[in-house]
Amino acid sequence: MGADWALRVDHLGRTFGRPGPRAEAIVAASDVSFSVAAGEALGIIGESGSGKTTVLRCIAGDEHSSSGSVWLRALDGGETDLVRLAPSQRRALRIDRLAMVYQDPAQGLRLDVTAGGNIAERLTAAGWRNFGQIRQRAAELLARVEVPLGRMDDLVRTFSGGMRQRVQLAAALALRPPVVLLDEPTTGLDASVAAGVLDLIRDLLEEWGLAAVVVSHDMAVIELLTRRCLVMHQGRVVEAGLTDQLLEDPQHAYTQRLVAAARG
Repeated sequence: MGADWALRVDHLGRTFGRPGPRAEAIVAASDVSFSVAAGEALGIIGESGSGKTTVLRCIAGDEHSSSGSVWLRALDGGETDLVRLAPSQRRALRIDRLAMVYQDPAQGLRLDVTAGGNIAERLTAAGWRNFGQIRQRAAELLARVEVPLGRMDDLVRTFSGGMRQRVQLAAALALRPPVVLLDEPTTGLDASVAAGVLDLIRDLLEEWGLAAVVVSHDMAVIELLTRRCLVMHQGRVVEAGLTDQLLEDPQHAYTQRLVAAARG
């Protein structure tokens, strides 16, 4: 792992217990390790149930990891193990240091609040108090993600899926957190809408130099957004490498099947 990481995951595991007289452990993720540097996007690919989303949710704190560490590095070089933090401390880091963009925008937005209001909530949580400055920043962000400013005061529940995803991006990145997690960011969107959202994500990651982890079952998404990727199968990493090399010459039999299926 490189020394210039912004996010480092060490031997992360997540095991679920099955209740009953004959209790069994269900391993959702086991011994997952990787690091991501500022300005870099790392992909995690695999079929449904492979454990990739579980890893992302453990990093974000939406699920508790059973083992391992998740290190976040601050601009001053300080390192924090997120796993050891209290829930309130972890939520505080989600304001301006670590952002999550969900497959379903309803998980990352309040649908009964306006587009501008969703962004304003993130800004006020970080200490912004001037109404004019908050509204100006919200307008700038919505313009950046190509949401018409005329819809700034519309409730998010009135938006299309693609528009909701753009608002979620604007809210998640409002404070330019150094690390962003993206879980299947275009699943369920029409092809043309998905292409626009992907282009937007790529541009924002490059422009702001963010460290990103992108989870997807779609090889095209991983190929467009990431430089390196991991392949997960049954909760474990079975292959890792540069994205273009891995997709051109996969070594593991499981990766070979994934690539072949993606290419028809």
